[in-house]
Amino acid sequence: MSGKLIGLIILIGSLIGGIALYYLQVYGFYEPVVEAEVQLVSVVSDLPEPITIDGFEAIDAESSPIRYRACFTTDLSLALLTETYVGLADATPRNAPHWFDCFDAEAIAAELDAGTALPFLGEKNVEFGVDRIVAITEDGRGYVWHELNDCGEKAYDGTIVGEECPRRDQP
Repeated sequence: MSGKLIGLIILIGSLIGGIALYYLQVYGFYEPVVEAEVQLVSVVSDLPEPITIDGFEAIDAESSPIRYRACFTTDLSLALLTETYVGLADATPRNAPHWFDCFDAEAIAAELDAGTALPFLGEKNVEFGVDRIVAITEDGRGYVWHELNDCGEKAYDGTIVGEECPRRDQP
């Protein structure tokens, strides 16, 4: 075999591998979520409670607990939501795949920064170390994503988790 043939085989194999990797990361693992429910943690009970929603659209992937993204609308006012549910001081949405059109992380972050959207705690420890965050705008558009909490950040960077974190279930 000549060097050119070996180089061509390596080049074609690399190209096929790169295309496959791109496809799997951007499209392959995501699946639509059928469960059309959004919950917020109540300030009274400290438990998640469902809220009224419409137009729910969501994606998720089993490959990572932070790939969940959802969009919806609600008729609940921000005033009612802030009095009833646990708000967050700061939240930054994670980027969604470009083909999931309803979730634009930059636009959501701009609304959060401007105060025209407010972040709420949707559920604590959806999976170990991962919280569900819900942001709702003044006009009733809502967005959901998963974010690592303090326990998750500690667990995944290798520092000692401590007693304040829930027990991590081992598979």
